[in-house]
Amino acid sequence: MTTEVYLVRHGETMFNQLNKVQGWCDSPLTIKGINDLKRTAQALSQVHFDNMYSSDLKRAIDTVHLMKDVNQVSEIGKIKKLPEFREVFFGSFEGDDIADTWEQVSLAAGMLPEKNITKIINQVGIDEFRQATKKADPRHLAENKQELDKRMVRAISVLRDLTIKEQRVLIVSHGDFIKTLAIKYWNRSDGKHDIIFPSNGSVSRGILYNNGQFEIVDYNVDAENI
Repeated sequence: MTTEVYLVRHGETMFNQLNKVQGWCDSPLTIKGINDLKRTAQALSQVHFDNMYSSDLKRAIDTVHLMKDVNQVSEIGKIKKLPEFREVFFGSFEGDDIADTWEQVSLAAGMLPEKNITKIINQVGIDEFRQATKKADPRHLAENKQELDKRMVRAISVLRDLTIKEQRVLIVSHGDFIKTLAIKYWNRSDGKHDIIFPSNGSVSRGILYNNGQFEIVDYNVDAENI
């Protein structure tokens, strides 16, 4: 049996609004974030889910409970929190200004100073961007490509074990983690280059096969188009 997986990005947070690096650190949902999520929740209100899951970060937990409360056709019990689906970890940069952080990463990648992440990734590639982030981190705690890839594989394996008897599930995760999953598992990605960052409250849909294989079939779909 296959399992249909709805991957929802959490709503906008205070750190999103303030342009601060937000990986494993957390900040509350904004009013805009909650209102955007209500539209997503309403769009999914008539979709039956056998279960709902979330990252173990509070912004994801708050999001999944909003999805659960609005859904009219699912009977969801206690939400299981999965640390494997946390956001990418940015180490010492957590909570710092985004533009200043990317400038340091660009220098570590051998570039001239650059504050725009898209320009950095377009020049050096997503894999080198991950390596440069770890290199630029004074404590070298940020996840590099190998560490993140290992965690993604583990996340899919954990989800497969949990959903072996479930036909459709929803899981709330995070923008960079969902994007990186899509780079690896979406057939419209070449697996090497960057793709558009998913919007807050957007839905990406995947298929998890009983042999453990996973693929993204829809990516970054807004509530109005679900």
